[in-house]
Amino acid sequence: MAGNNGAIKLVAGNSNPTLAQGIGTYIGTALTKAVVRRFADMEIFVEIQENVRGADVFVIQSTSYPANDHVMELLIIIDALRRASAQRITAVIPYFGYARQDRKSESRTPISAKLVANLITRAGVDRVLTLDLHAGQIQGFFDIPTDNLFAAPVMVRDIKQRFDLSDVIVVSPDVGGVVRARGIAKRINAPLAIIDKRRERPGESEVANVIGEVDGHICVLVDDIVDSAGTLLNAADALLEKGAKAVYAYISHGVLSGGAVARISKSNLKELVITDSIQPTEAVTTSRNIRVLSIATLIGEAINRTAAEQSVSSLFFD
Repeated sequence: MAGNNGAIKLVAGNSNPTLAQGIGTYIGTALTKAVVRRFADMEIFVEIQENVRGADVFVIQSTSYPANDHVMELLIIIDALRRASAQRITAVIPYFGYARQDRKSESRTPISAKLVANLITRAGVDRVLTLDLHAGQIQGFFDIPTDNLFAAPVMVRDIKQRFDLSDVIVVSPDVGGVVRARGIAKRINAPLAIIDKRRERPGESEVANVIGEVDGHICVLVDDIVDSAGTLLNAADALLEKGAKAVYAYISHGVLSGGAVARISKSNLKELVITDSIQPTEAVTTSRNIRVLSIATLIGEAINRTAAEQSVSSLFFD
């Protein structure tokens, strides 16, 4: 009787079923039948309802809000697959929650990103596939092979289709994001500007200066995460005060907690473009100035290449 012999299987948690379906459509593989549900006391129960013995299994699960539930779902799915004798298990984590806790910011504080990486590794996963980590060194928190994909090719394609590139200047909203913004600027042959900001307290920022000539340009802000949107909207206002014609933002992960969507809708930001690494809420999909780009093709191609033992980095650097 023939086994799975490394055949690709896709298993989806509850965090982003739409993206998981899109990835399955690109690969040409239906999602593996599985149940991920709650008992009455909210304990998580997982049952894989197909044979995965000997299969190359990819678990698609962003650890977005509610982060703790989605992390536990991921760990329990991995455990179920390991006990079902999957040949290889890859955790596909389009948005890696806890990534902003990647160092000790003050005395007696945790490095939670490392803790979550340890949990995922110890659960029995063989490799990790993620997208635009908040800090690249988080790859080193995993003691297993980890591929950090970039949304840049998807964003660059969209920017080229929508703008006259001679008018565009790419802007990093802070010094820490310069490498990310420079990469996009290089791909579209556009100049680069930087926002120099002073953060008074967590979750709030004050724009201090704009480094670069933005007068008369269309500004494209580039960052990895938009959460409360305070930093982003302060940056947009500062750029407009410096004479920018319009301000757009391209952000990999739309966390958009609290009243962020409402603030963006009322702001001077012309458009916020995010990926579907986090399942968009109804407020996001109906917002007048928020648009979502799909990364299903990008992740699907990375899964295909991983399964075929081909280069993943060539998606970005060739």
